[in-house]
Amino acid sequence: MQNPSKPSAKYTTYWLCVTALFMAMNIALSSFGLPVPGGHLYMNDIVICTAAILLDPLAAFMVGGVGAFLGDFFFYPAPMFVSLVTHGLQAVVISVFSRYVLKKHPVLSSGLGVTIGAVIMVVGYSLGRAYLYSTPEYALIKLPYQILQAVVGAVVGMILCWKCRLVELFNKKLFEKS
Repeated sequence: MQNPSKPSAKYTTYWLCVTALFMAMNIALSSFGLPVPGGHLYMNDIVICTAAILLDPLAAFMVGGVGAFLGDFFFYPAPMFVSLVTHGLQAVVISVFSRYVLKKHPVLSSGLGVTIGAVIMVVGYSLGRAYLYSTPEYALIKLPYQILQAVVGAVVGMILCWKCRLVELFNKKLFEKS
């Protein structure tokens, strides 16, 4: 394994490339949503949850917060700061839980992380919308879609990471000998 206090050039290049790839995926999925009655359902939470389980907290913040910020900046700038804070905090919490809590039970700790992250996302966007659009009613109308987006992101992220063994493949590639 790599010594985290002294990362190699390969490790940092790999970290940068993987973080940028996930960030680009987040930006792309922030740009369009599935039409649902009363709005759109965005799938970028899948990328945020998956990346946060796989990556360290800084990279998770870059993917979740900065990626969502840029996606909003390019396509719908009104809530970009809400996205930065909410998705950034969501990603950091998921990453911290996945890496540092219940180390002997990584699936359980990731599950706890994505659950708390989903709550952070729903509450953050609800409060952000109520403030941004100056009406709590608008936030309440969008609440079911926020909950659905959070649940889909958490469940699909967990399935990709643990059932499809993405964590195992990611760690194997990250720490393999050159």
